[in-house]
This record gives sequence, C-alpha cells and structure tokens, in this order.
Amino acid sequence: MTKAYGTLPEAVQFSGMSRTSIYEALKRGDLKARKAGRRTLISFADLEAYLANLPTYQAGA
Repeated sequence: MTKAYGTLPEAVQFSGMSRTSIYEALKRGDLKARKAGRRTLISFADLEAYLANLPTYQAGA
C-alpha cells in the first residue's frame, strides 16, 4: 500500500523541488494541501499531476 499524502519534506524528496518552490505552488493555487494539526499534507497524486503539467525543456530556447 502506498501513501496518498505526505508531509512537506516528503513532497520535497518525492518531487526534487525545493521547499520554497512547493510553498510558491501552494500560494498560487497550483497545488492543494490539507492541514492536520501543525502538519501540512500534500497529495502525491496532485503533486504528480502538477509535475506532469510543467512545461517541457526545450534545448536552445
């Protein structure tokens, strides 16, 4: 069984993004999070969808 939600440090490790980048995506509304007490939980499915929708790298552009 895989986890559906992870903490912010787990999301950073999963995505390879910085903590700041994840907070910025949350602020823009590109990612959604849930609060469980003081913990911020991010859906790994939402994180995967966000990463899949990022623009692709274009060499020389």
